[in-house]
Amino acid sequence: MSEKLNQDNITPTEQPKESAEAIKKDAKGLWENLRKFFRELLDIRTNTDQDATKQAIIADIPFKGHTSWILICSIFIASIGLNANSTAVVIGAMLISPLMGPILGLGMSLAINDIDTLRRSLKNFGVMVGLSVLTAYLFFEFFPLQDESSELLARTAPDIRDVLIAFFGGLALVIARAKKGTIASVIFGVAIATALMPPLCTVGFGLAIGNLGYAFGAMYLFIINTIFIALATFLTIKLLKFPMVRYANSARRRSIARIASVVAVLVMVPAGYTFYKVFQESIFKKQAAEFVDATIAKYQFTGGGRFLNNFTTVEYNEGENPLIEVVCMGNENIPPNIIASWNTMLKEDDDFPRLRNTELHVIQGGQNEQVDQLKYINELYESQKNQISNKDEKIALLEAEVGRLKRIQTKQIPFLDITKEAKANYENLVSLQYGKAIRSDFKKMDTLSIFEPVWKEGLSPSKRAAENKKMLQWLQVRLKDTTVQVRNAQ
Repeated sequence: MSEKLNQDNITPTEQPKESAEAIKKDAKGLWENLRKFFRELLDIRTNTDQDATKQAIIADIPFKGHTSWILICSIFIASIGLNANSTAVVIGAMLISPLMGPILGLGMSLAINDIDTLRRSLKNFGVMVGLSVLTAYLFFEFFPLQDESSELLARTAPDIRDVLIAFFGGLALVIARAKKGTIASVIFGVAIATALMPPLCTVGFGLAIGNLGYAFGAMYLFIINTIFIALATFLTIKLLKFPMVRYANSARRRSIARIASVVAVLVMVPAGYTFYKVFQESIFKKQAAEFVDATIAKYQFTGGGRFLNNFTTVEYNEGENPLIEVVCMGNENIPPNIIASWNTMLKEDDDFPRLRNTELHVIQGGQNEQVDQLKYINELYESQKNQISNKDEKIALLEAEVGRLKRIQTKQIPFLDITKEAKANYENLVSLQYGKAIRSDFKKMDTLSIFEPVWKEGLSPSKRAAENKKMLQWLQVRLKDTTVQVRNAQ
């Protein structure tokens, strides 16, 4: 009875207060458990062997003896794979390549102020680059086949994805190195993902064929990979709090620390600038693709026109006018006023602020330029076939376009010769008109060649019909075209 009275005497405000405190206590306990869980999940310090990691990185720095020959063999294999456009061979070459050693040495030595390791890393890095480029150059210089394969061309123009791959690949590699019991599969995976070797092979290829644009573009990609792998190593070593190298002479220690700091800044500043530059180019290309999708791709052709989206070219020229070039083929031209409106949109539309100074080039065929269309398509096919050798649908598209234009070319009428022969064959012929008409059965369209002869006055209808029939048979044989028609002039 007394317990019931005590319960009845509890005020309503006391019950919510107790329950709120209980909820707060439970939430705090849940948060602490989550923090503990994620700390154990993501913490890499407890399972790091600092001494073993340092010794392993230092051991991989030198390039001499066996390591040099392994590098030469892997460069040859990669060059053959790039030349043959074989991704599998290139991956195999990257698995045996020892290119990572000096780069990890650069990052680690900067992080722990180890000037001796830094010096050895820079020296071996130079040897590595020189030996790789020389080997690739000699291969492509003396190898009889020098095709510009898609695997080669893919290493001449870095973008934002290459920067991110290099950074996170380097991060994964140094974390794997630091773990007690190195994870070999991670090391192999990073060697493939960061792709240090193919750019060096492409540098040799560019020098061998005399194309400095290829060589500089590939070297730029290699430098990006190197900088961001070294940067990821530097940050990870700092995060794991590897001990700094101590020197007996305090003045020497301070000077080495300053040198390491300056070199670190020299590495980080280009890395930051490169990331910014590549990021800006990535944004530009994204907006260019959105512009093309919003304009040219949505244009409704009423005749035989077609927009070839696969051959859109976007060029980001820093400090100069960028370029968007699109290709349209067929018997229908896009009106100049439409193209002018697209150019106005480039300069004024707030949805595309990065495209303000961009030039738009629309390459298109016309009904009176069939031969030029055929020439352009053939040149385009020849220049692009190596890059799209593994993309059957693009090749089929080009072959279909070439076939269509060849059919158009075969229907070109040598009208001047026809008129001279017709005058010699038909004494009653006064004049001859010629034109083209487009016929559709709502399933397909066809172009017809129509001739309209004008006969002398006084010619009977039956005689005129006989002459028309005779001329039709002659023209079909002469032009090798059964679709030719002969009609009476109005």
